[in-house]
Amino acid sequence: MIAALTRYGYVPLMLLGICGAAVAVAHTAWAELWMGLLVLTAVGLSFLAERIIPYAPAWNMPMGDGGRDVAHAVVNELGLLATVLVVIPASAALSPFHLWWPSSLPFVAQVLFAVVVTDLGVTLVHLASHKVSWLWRFHAVHHSVKRFYGFNGLMKHPVHGAIELLAGVTPLVLLGLPVAVAEVLAVCITVQLLLQHSNADYRIGPLRSVLAFNEGHRFHHLKWAGVGDVNFGLFTLLWDHLLRTYSFDPGRRFTSDDLGMAAKPDYPVAYLPQLAAPFRTT
Repeated sequence: MIAALTRYGYVPLMLLGICGAAVAVAHTAWAELWMGLLVLTAVGLSFLAERIIPYAPAWNMPMGDGGRDVAHAVVNELGLLATVLVVIPASAALSPFHLWWPSSLPFVAQVLFAVVVTDLGVTLVHLASHKVSWLWRFHAVHHSVKRFYGFNGLMKHPVHGAIELLAGVTPLVLLGLPVAVAEVLAVCITVQLLLQHSNADYRIGPLRSVLAFNEGHRFHHLKWAGVGDVNFGLFTLLWDHLLRTYSFDPGRRFTSDDLGMAAKPDYPVAYLPQLAAPFRTT
């Protein structure tokens, strides 16, 4: 019973429960604190679901990567927090177009608008990161994983994370992105990354070809050059359908042997060496 409830209820709980709660508390006192608690709750639910309905039980066990992944997650989430609380308000206020924000729309519609714009910007940078060598050097950190679980979504080089965020939110900031919308967007991004890389064997039915969740994103992490150049979307796979980069095989099963980078089998595992890797000349 618990497994069935988790299999079909986990995604709605994360999307409607966590993201919905973020919308609900966005204009309350101590909203920033509530957002932080929601992110921690989402991480906890991610780990719990992966143990109730694991896609691959072995992926729940650390492979010498536990501390590294925590370091990536903390650094990247703190960077996202600083961007939302400091950089975005200052930049939005200075934009000559800041009055163009669609503030007349209901708040939830403003959040959805921000999600759609961010989805496009991040997807295009993600695609470019597989085509442009200097971008790939930073993005390769994310593709070095040997197990596929929720925390992988928060594991990326901070430089690449900043580039993706810049591409995703710059149009919004130019329009005068309100802090409350930015805070909810940050929670939505974190929730999405946890779902997208989850080791939980959940079900979303036909939506798996529309929403960028784990069933489709596993194909993106195939280690062979060119094979993983598919399913780049952050929130949706709509742009992948338009760009003809969508791929899915319902019969395919994945193991750790399918993940990583075939061309770089000795890629650094520890946190600091991964930060330094893109700057090496060899």
